[in-house]
Amino acid sequence: MFAIVPAALARDKSPELDYGLGLTVRVPVSEPELLQAVEDVADDGIIQGTKEYNKDEYISGANTAESTRAFEKWRGPGRAFYKVRKDAIDPRNFKDTNDTGTLAVRYVVQRGDDKGAILKIDAVFLDELHLRLHPSNGSVEAAEYKEIQDHLASMESRKKQVAEDSQRNQQELAAKELAARKKEQVLAAMLTQAPDESLQQHVQKLRYEVERVVGPTGASLRSAPFHSALSQKSLAVGAQVIILIATPYWYGIETEDGQHGWIHRNELEQLP
Repeated sequence: MFAIVPAALARDKSPELDYGLGLTVRVPVSEPELLQAVEDVADDGIIQGTKEYNKDEYISGANTAESTRAFEKWRGPGRAFYKVRKDAIDPRNFKDTNDTGTLAVRYVVQRGDDKGAILKIDAVFLDELHLRLHPSNGSVEAAEYKEIQDHLASMESRKKQVAEDSQRNQQELAAKELAARKKEQVLAAMLTQAPDESLQQHVQKLRYEVERVVGPTGASLRSAPFHSALSQKSLAVGAQVIILIATPYWYGIETEDGQHGWIHRNELEQLP
């Protein structure tokens, strides 16, 4: 993002010329995105770029508003937002302030072109004693714009994360669907009896596909497909099991006495 900052802010001129210039920016995002970011910042309760006391970093306690007497009603194009802090005490970076009054920031979002939307920011202080407006030297406008930039960057980051999560979920779903289809195809092939195959041969083939025997080192029947999972029981060498679920490293099985669990592939062997 880039800012079109008034030239007077960048040059060494008299203080008189440094006040009341405001800030105009073409922001390379869509108008709805800019509207959302400005609305969020206008509602954050903080006015950046000024302070009441030297120890402060900003002025808190501000509220969003539909209008304020510190600014005339906006009649130009676009939508205006206001952030107002009442009873502000001598806010810094405003011309000739030493009173209590209302600190106000106005943001105007306007439709731009294909390169982005337009944002205007102005800040003033209205003192209660003389009802006189004190313009900002540009610090508030620049600091508030930075908050909007940061908010837009956060919005873009969240949007990318949502898109990445959605793509990953779609890929995982597609992989699961493919695995399920392959499993169905394998199961269908297993259950299909070849034309030249007798019923006894077909049954024997099915047993060979779905039955295993415990290998020479024995096996642990675990509650989950992990080595750290609880061992439910030990199975003796040669015990037969039926495969219910197959993963790359584990079988979900049923024992001869009807107990279910998981056994690592290395602990089982094909039927002789």
